[in-house]
Amino acid sequence: MTSVFDSCFATPGAMMPLDEARQCMAEKIKPMADTTTLPLRQCVGKILAENVVAQQNVPPHNNSAMDGYAVKFEDLNPDGETKLPVTARIAAGHPLGRDAQSGEALRIFTGAPIPNEADTIVMQENATEADGFVTFPKGAAPKKGANFRKLGEDIKIGDTILEKGRKLRAADIGVCASVGLTEIQVYKPLKIAVFSTGDEITDAGEPLGEGCVYDINRYTVLSMLESMGCEVTDLGILPDDLDLITSSLKEAAADHDVLFTSGGVSLGEEDHVKTAVSQLGQINFWRIAIKPGRPIALGEVGDTPFIGLPGNPVATLVTFMMIARPMIAGFSGRRDIATRSYKIPAAFDMKHKGGRYEWQRAYLKETPYGPVVELFHTTGSGILTSMVKTDGLVEIPDHAHEIEAGDLVDFIPYSEVSQ
Repeated sequence: MTSVFDSCFATPGAMMPLDEARQCMAEKIKPMADTTTLPLRQCVGKILAENVVAQQNVPPHNNSAMDGYAVKFEDLNPDGETKLPVTARIAAGHPLGRDAQSGEALRIFTGAPIPNEADTIVMQENATEADGFVTFPKGAAPKKGANFRKLGEDIKIGDTILEKGRKLRAADIGVCASVGLTEIQVYKPLKIAVFSTGDEITDAGEPLGEGCVYDINRYTVLSMLESMGCEVTDLGILPDDLDLITSSLKEAAADHDVLFTSGGVSLGEEDHVKTAVSQLGQINFWRIAIKPGRPIALGEVGDTPFIGLPGNPVATLVTFMMIARPMIAGFSGRRDIATRSYKIPAAFDMKHKGGRYEWQRAYLKETPYGPVVELFHTTGSGILTSMVKTDGLVEIPDHAHEIEAGDLVDFIPYSEVSQ
């Protein structure tokens, strides 16, 4: 069996710095999704599996940027008014069928093809038409080529307009349509199985027994994966039964690309998930110098990757966003797996002992001088409402020891790490 997770993901000793972990993900995590060709209309939100190279110029012909008059610039009087006969009318989709002539003005509309020899468009606002003639004041066209959209101005034949690994947005679909494409090759959604384990875990809607808790993390992880476009199977809650967990994992691994769980697997803990994964393949722990988040369990069930997140609800969400999301994005074929942050002034003071990256829940506040970021009032990993009442995470690097109000900090909106 070839391990999906390279040896750099096994860190039994000292904690790995986050920058090194991110570099490892960028280098080692590769696409594992199959590809398919889909009609253009079905591709928004999908991951592009090929470079898109233009076979068509955009625009495909010289055309007018606005309503006005097509003329030869040399016919315009630089010292006074210009009066020319209006000899034709050109609408979008209706070429003139001949070259422009000296000494004439051609009424033209936005998007209409400009005939050869015409080189300037005078805006209709700078013109007065009467009795078959149009009069332009001095300086009606400030320069040759005014309001003139050139063939291939946006896209030229042979241009790479979209690169493999891009998550397709509405504008990307439009640019594909602009060069005449009707279908493109994309990655199929990853099939991911998600489960929880534990006799104390109760599904939402069921009576809550004494000493039990509702299953939070499974719903959270399912939703995060679906927001990334994955095809997700909910395996529900598996009881603390080694044989049942082992058979369930083996069965799920046969027709899924990735297996996912949270909680129940940690260093030094004798638990059934850890044992079952080890029996069916292998498991190790990726120890990264971060907070929140205990070591992340990585392994394989047969040839199928297994990812286990920490158990506390906030730790589950944060480590999914910052660690697991880039992995799933890379497995899905995405090229841009890095986490994007924005420099925002802090509205808080903070002491930090350094040595590890830390993510603090935070919200934006508007001030007369622009937005600032304020920390949520608690840092507890079990306070899930803190993720609801905030706008994103402040990333505090491992080398930072003190933050004062007004310092620029790295703010990561939840929208950047939720898709």
